[in-house]
Amino acid sequence: MNKKPDLSFWQIWNLSFGFLGVQIGYALQNANTSRILQSLGADVGSLSYFWLAAPVAGLIVQPIIGLFSDRTWTRMGRRVPFIVGGALLSTLCLMLMPNAEVLVAIMAPLLFAAVIFLFMDVSFNVTMQPFRALVSDMLNEKQQTRGYSIQSFLINCGAVVGSILPFVLVNVFGISNAASESSKIPASVSWSYYIGGAILLLTVLWTALRTKEYPPKEFAEYNKGTEAAAVEKPKLGQLLRSVPKVMLQLGVVQFFSWAALFLLWTYSTPAIASNVFGTTDSLSADYNTAGDWVGVLFAIYAAFAGLFSIVIPRLAARLGNKGVYAMALVLGAFGFVGMALIHDKWLLVLPMVGIGVAWGAILAMPYSILARSMDSHGTGLYMGLFNFTITIPQIVMGLIGGVVVQGIFGGNAVMMIVAAGVMMALGALSVGLVREKK
Repeated sequence: MNKKPDLSFWQIWNLSFGFLGVQIGYALQNANTSRILQSLGADVGSLSYFWLAAPVAGLIVQPIIGLFSDRTWTRMGRRVPFIVGGALLSTLCLMLMPNAEVLVAIMAPLLFAAVIFLFMDVSFNVTMQPFRALVSDMLNEKQQTRGYSIQSFLINCGAVVGSILPFVLVNVFGISNAASESSKIPASVSWSYYIGGAILLLTVLWTALRTKEYPPKEFAEYNKGTEAAAVEKPKLGQLLRSVPKVMLQLGVVQFFSWAALFLLWTYSTPAIASNVFGTTDSLSADYNTAGDWVGVLFAIYAAFAGLFSIVIPRLAARLGNKGVYAMALVLGAFGFVGMALIHDKWLLVLPMVGIGVAWGAILAMPYSILARSMDSHGTGLYMGLFNFTITIPQIVMGLIGGVVVQGIFGGNAVMMIVAAGVMMALGALSVGLVREKK
């Protein structure tokens, strides 16, 4: 068996460059969806049910796309066709979302926005899943931690751009940040979605044109097989019986960390609007200002995540993947608690450091640990199945979030941020369950 060659920095960069654009769209969704839904009539108790669209889409789509991409060999490559197709759908959904109340004629605007939200998440998942598998396909074990760290860096650069776009359009370009007679969605949000969609498509095309995947013969030489075996469709039952044990161990950590992130994305805007800006009126100027500031805070934590991802390989060399992972989640837990306790918008920057470090680790460390234990012929399927560990905790939080925030916390969204801190701390403790392949 030949060893996969070392790739240059720019070759590794190009593998994940499209993820930059995908994350811009994803960040726009994370920072603005609750705001859009509330503008169209959703209340804080129902927000978590709308947010179920994201994990449900991932739960269904990613394993299917993973399995089909494992079985695909075309002139464009193995993963690239799915990446490009998902990008086209993602761009279309980003263009439609801000126009929900204008375009709809057969259903209520809020319901139409929820449908577009669902399709947007489906398309994001179609695009993102093959990016994870592509890094594992193309890089040898020595470079995989570096590859996922670069991917994490690009993801967080995209998150910075997507999160801060509405704020920049308002404060630099003077675009309106208020609802108008013609639309309840501010123009700053609409234009952010249009710009984000264009960047998403361009960056994905860059990856598609600059990345040459290994053809079947070469892939087989690197993965203990023959060309015929490489193009043979892997047997689903056999792959499922060979699921790495470390995937289940990581699943416990993932449950707590992604439950915390779901609460962050769902309740940050209403929590900060009430805790810092003193309003719960989703159509007020102060509420929209709070929504913009949430985007800025999300950009800040993504920036710290990007910086942290640069040093992950060096830290992992000293502390091990598990040591870095646990440390980062502890810092994230402190960040969530600090976010709930602070009432000054500028001081809220401080908790974003811890949340950003946790986010950077969550995007890189589980995949680096898992990649060492996977059958190369089932990488796409395994990455898709591993997405269950991301989607299931979000579905659980989506189902119980509305009941908890209304029935236990009396509609106080700030307490949901505290709950997120508890979840992240439990995730840090769970890292001890993971048995990593050396």
